[in-house]
Amino acid sequence: MTAKDIFEQIKLKKSFLCIGLDTDIRKIPPFLFDTSDPIFAFNKEIIDATHQYAVAYKPNLAFYESQGVDGWNSLEKTVNYIRFNYPNLFIIADAKRGDIGNTANLYARAFFDTMNFDAVTVAPYMGEDSVKPFLTYLDKWVILLALTSNKGASDFQFMKIDDKFLFEHIIKKSTEWGNSDNMMYVVGATQADMPTQIRKIIPNHFLLIPGVGAQGGSLADVAQKAMNSQCGLLVNSSRQIIYASSDEHFADNAKIEAKNIQSEMEILLSSIIHKQTDITE
Repeated sequence: MTAKDIFEQIKLKKSFLCIGLDTDIRKIPPFLFDTSDPIFAFNKEIIDATHQYAVAYKPNLAFYESQGVDGWNSLEKTVNYIRFNYPNLFIIADAKRGDIGNTANLYARAFFDTMNFDAVTVAPYMGEDSVKPFLTYLDKWVILLALTSNKGASDFQFMKIDDKFLFEHIIKKSTEWGNSDNMMYVVGATQADMPTQIRKIIPNHFLLIPGVGAQGGSLADVAQKAMNSQCGLLVNSSRQIIYASSDEHFADNAKIEAKNIQSEMEILLSSIIHKQTDITE
């Protein structure tokens, strides 16, 4: 899926919502345990209820890996279900991988060949040769961890080197490896004015923004500081949507939450969409 394809879906749905499938076996409604695969059953209901409001889904692999083989089977069924029923959706493996040489090649093969994800999150700490193997796949994406929303981000990411933060050096250097058609960046919504600074380095790249909703980030602030002329954003919401309720109406309540976020996004997108329409007419 190309950057143009993603933006076309954003315009079509008037949304830049990414829904995180952080499916915790301990939090799903109890009645789903009567099914053969509770995690997949939960994901399927969430996807069917919210797909018209989302342009992307992002399974966090820790929630699946923690269940061993059963979790991997649930993940594979989830990805295949999206591919078959909603083929225009962008699917991100939130895996945070980062290793060198042949190991990175095998991770790329796992997520792109075997699992058929569109993108994978990658940690840049080990440098170019830990990232490049993922970039050899056409129409696939690396989503590089740049500035995260967790408290511990301050331990390293804000270290100053030559009057610039470490995360700024990482972003600048990584632009030598990929481009705006195969590399995105994770930028936390809770990081105040930093998206404005980041846009000076990478004005045209997509940013994956976690931290909106349950973590306290403001969607309007994110859009004001980080949106570009092609939108350039995928804003992730996980718990606020998928755990909107824990009863038999969980999917309906998730749909309401997704619709509420999409409605706000439609307003924020309106000026961009109108400009793009004027250009093409």
